Amino acid sequence: MKTKIFSIITLLFISINVSAQIDRTKMPESGPAPKINIGTPKKFTLKNGLQVLVVENHKLPRVSVTLDIDNKPMAFGDKAGIEGFVGGLLGTGSTNISKDDFDKEVDYLGANIGFGAQSAYASSLSKYFPRVLELMADAAFNPVFSQEEFDKQMKQALDGIKSSQNSVAAIAGQVDRALTYGKDHPYGEITTETTLKNISLQDVKDLYDKIFKPNNAYLVVIGDVEFADVKKQITKLFSDWQPAVMTPVTLPEVTNPATTEINFINMPNAVQSEVAIISVVDLKMTDKDYYATLLANQILGGGGTGRLYKNLREDKGYTYGAYSGVGASRYASRFKASASVRNMVTDSAVVEAMKEINTVRYQKATQQELDIAKAKYLGNFVKAVERPSTIAGYALSILQNNLPEDYYENYLKNINAVTLDDVQNAAIKYFRGDKARIVITGKGIDVLKNLEKTDYVIKYFDKEGNPTDKPAMTLPIPDGMTAEKVVNKYLEAIGGKDKVMDVKTTLMIANATIQGTPLVMTMKASSPNKSSQEIAVMGNVMQKTVFDGTKGYSEARGQKMEMQPDQIAEAKSGNAIFSDLAYTTGELVRIEPLEGKNAIVLKYNDTEVFYDMASGLKVKEVKTVKTPDGKEIKTPTVFSDYKAVNGIMFPHSIMIKSGPMNLDFVIKEIKVNEGVSDADFK
Repeated sequence: MKTKIFSIITLLFISINVSAQIDRTKMPESGPAPKINIGTPKKFTLKNGLQVLVVENHKLPRVSVTLDIDNKPMAFGDKAGIEGFVGGLLGTGSTNISKDDFDKEVDYLGANIGFGAQSAYASSLSKYFPRVLELMADAAFNPVFSQEEFDKQMKQALDGIKSSQNSVAAIAGQVDRALTYGKDHPYGEITTETTLKNISLQDVKDLYDKIFKPNNAYLVVIGDVEFADVKKQITKLFSDWQPAVMTPVTLPEVTNPATTEINFINMPNAVQSEVAIISVVDLKMTDKDYYATLLANQILGGGGTGRLYKNLREDKGYTYGAYSGVGASRYASRFKASASVRNMVTDSAVVEAMKEINTVRYQKATQQELDIAKAKYLGNFVKAVERPSTIAGYALSILQNNLPEDYYENYLKNINAVTLDDVQNAAIKYFRGDKARIVITGKGIDVLKNLEKTDYVIKYFDKEGNPTDKPAMTLPIPDGMTAEKVVNKYLEAIGGKDKVMDVKTTLMIANATIQGTPLVMTMKASSPNKSSQEIAVMGNVMQKTVFDGTKGYSEARGQKMEMQPDQIAEAKSGNAIFSDLAYTTGELVRIEPLEGKNAIVLKYNDTEVFYDMASGLKVKEVKTVKTPDGKEIKTPTVFSDYKAVNGIMFPHSIMIKSGPMNLDFVIKEIKVNEGVSDADFK
């Protein structure tokens, strides 16, 4: 026993000594990237140009096959959307089997067969695969383009267009592509009711004959098959597929704006804004900075560890998620950072997202951020290579993108080789915060006022990406709404008309500061129209206005001015305590967003009064006065912080905008039916 105890103590002592020699404040250095052995599919090519890749995997008795026709992208102009009909009508039976019989057999075999305009897919149990592949080939090469099926799909397509017109996300997606690439580019054209109605069944047949060819086609088979057997079957089924001379396609040039701008699409039904910051990139998988660009994007917006997510969601709470992505393409691609945010924080979200984009460009990321980004890519890559579909996908990517044969075998090494300098250089090159489109799809009346305060030029577009005018910033008055109803709702909100009419006098004392100097404003009123207001600075009355019900005056800096007839008439016409009592004869002019809420605006003489539509409370007044030289000056007064005094709700915060200055008065005392006498109005 003593020997065992001694051995344990010795081992413990050794382990402590070893631990003491390890500096645990430093992250261990990464070892060399593991060697990944990417499996190689078996390949063969038919005389018609069809290239076939086969990945045998006998773990499960299932097989899938994918046909990919890799033609250059095409735009269809006034027939945009036609490619959807090609894919939709393929698979509706063939000249050898009716649609009903085709569907029944596919269901009986437990298989899936689907088509796109330039693709096909099928999967099934391996014992049924020969027949499933035969059905797919038959439907692909002997299609039945019937008028009946065409009409059905036309109705579905038109219904889909109509239903998407109110989807903010759908409109945002189609318009931001149109603005990025241009409406004449295959990636940017928009399918509309008009373009769909331009399409005939013959157009669909002609397009199929033009593009569904083996010249640039790849057939990928994955699963429980024997190469020799599947090669024999594919040769039999696909050899008669005739190639054609393909029409050369020239793609329009895609560019970024000269300077960053806001592109706004108005959606009156939007309850949140879709914000996307987009710049065109010319990035290919063969570029030296491809891996650095992937990691730069991961640091910026590649999930929950990205800066966009941490800022806009975790820190600010503007959204449920904010992400970015960057594409690599032989033709055209883009960088896009996006989020769905609350209307009232749309402008703030833009500012914060642009800040993060510019920060990752002009300040180096931390080593920890780069290590996390690398770990993400390495982990995903290692997991992916365990799937047979990955082997086929990588092999297809090598062929289509003209990559070196060992491209994916060196993937981990290339990721690990990226430095912080590489990341910053890639961000500067591809994340063009200085030449970006900030595409915002949202409710203009709620968000434009604040967006106009940013430094960006705002351009307006409709749902089809066409330039348009700035949307109206008001809402119509609801049917049946009157000034009297608005005022009555306000009176109920502050305590009820009966309590209001019981108020005969009020005394209010408010404090404010101007350029660090304290002010005291004392306001006295007696029903119906006697009023007195004085402003004191450091105990000295600097300004005073008095009306005794018949006449009045203003006094400032020792000079006294009697009220003019028009001023007397105005003072007599209103109620000195509750001016709103006179507004029942006013005019309702509009509904306008105000601080994230809708306010109904009532005009009475030269004053516009804003009432919160939900609470009924008065939130603002804007008085218009003319200067001696005929210019109009608007003086806003904002009311907030309502509190009850003797059962009546009074605003305890009053902000008066006077030229470039704001006077923020805080009510310190309110007395109702006490503290006021006729002597106060002399």
